[in-house]
Amino acid sequence: MTRGRILLVDDDADLRQSTAQALDLAGFEVLDTDQPEDVPALISFGFNGIVVTDIRMPRLDGISLMNQIHGIDREVPVILITGHSDVQLAVRAMREGAHDFIEKPFSAAQLAETCARAMDYRRLVLENRVLRASAGQADDLEQRLVGRSNVMIDLRRRVRTIGPAETDVLITGDTGTGKEVVARALHDLSARAAKPFIAIDCAALPEAQIESELFGHEPGAFPGAMRARYGRFEHARGGTVLLDDIGSMPMGLQGKLLRVIQERTIQPLGSNEARPVDIRFIATSRMPLEHEVTEGRFRADLFYRLAVVSLNVPPLTARREDIPLLFARLLAEAAGRNRVEPVTPPPSLVEAIMARDWPGNVRELRNAAERCALGLGLQGPVEPAGETWGEGGRLSDRVAAFEKAEIVRALMASGGALKPVYEALGLSRKTLYEKMQKLGIDKSQYSDG
Repeated sequence: MTRGRILLVDDDADLRQSTAQALDLAGFEVLDTDQPEDVPALISFGFNGIVVTDIRMPRLDGISLMNQIHGIDREVPVILITGHSDVQLAVRAMREGAHDFIEKPFSAAQLAETCARAMDYRRLVLENRVLRASAGQADDLEQRLVGRSNVMIDLRRRVRTIGPAETDVLITGDTGTGKEVVARALHDLSARAAKPFIAIDCAALPEAQIESELFGHEPGAFPGAMRARYGRFEHARGGTVLLDDIGSMPMGLQGKLLRVIQERTIQPLGSNEARPVDIRFIATSRMPLEHEVTEGRFRADLFYRLAVVSLNVPPLTARREDIPLLFARLLAEAAGRNRVEPVTPPPSLVEAIMARDWPGNVRELRNAAERCALGLGLQGPVEPAGETWGEGGRLSDRVAAFEKAEIVRALMASGGALKPVYEALGLSRKTLYEKMQKLGIDKSQYSDG
């Protein structure tokens, strides 16, 4: 039994090899690479290991890599390997979330001890998450797919059911709703969680190189192909491939993709041999693929093969009651990311964000939270005029603004029905009417009808 899993990242081949050998002799399972840009695909929210990385690398430095990893899971320990001149940089990285750093030259015993401490911390994090979920507290999925609306509760239930299965999945939803977040959750809940998660943007692939990019090629397959190259499908072996925006994939490639999905084999360019691949496919689409099939822009057989199980991620307009909670979460994250003091949005802003349509959905709401965390305000047609962040203004005005925001939020949650509102707020029907009249609230604006 190993002492834990370590991802070792260093562009110096000799140092990387000697470090990997030292950690292997200390009882750790080591995966080493000189490609830091590939590491985030190997990390999941439930990743049961740590990352050890050099701080200075040509394509992607250690701190930038750490930030990418912490974007997936903030509590994955990252240990930085530094030179003598990088100590100040490493101290700054510790403030930004690095777990520890070790200065060159270091002994094998020193490195093993540092990694063992980080591994113990990671085990405690994962055990606490399981205990919180067992005790009925918010589990990992609720931290990622935030919301108390019925549609979000149902989505999380379906993700928990489908995640451990091996079936391929089609995820639909408007732009910015979080389709990739759902895909990553499915991967993390599966037996493939420790294997790569490879996201492929079908709309961004260069058409001239798309087959080589996906299937790989042999030497001499085309001018400039000097050596063999693994495609992304083969790189994901044992893991999950996300085909993002599958509807934009060229028609000619759809037939080749169908063959891969059906037979789970690939044939690199320039090769006559088919290679087996063990991968799970998850596809996303911004548009209903049934319509694309009818219009002749998407193959029907590929659609039916991908849509064995379908999930729909609801837009914010379908779950307005989740917006305040989601905005508060995004605001706290933005404050931490920008190293500023967390702020409390004034009641009028809460009312404004609930009343506003968000065509960019969670992505647009995240941008608004980023601006608000930096003190730039919400911006847009519903910017609350004359409102200040934090404290300030007459107490009576602040109380009235708070009451109005709470009543509006309750009206939106109830679809304009008054009985659930005065029951939830602990008011009599008469008191609620009087407050609505005084605060200028028209219930018809929030009615489902």
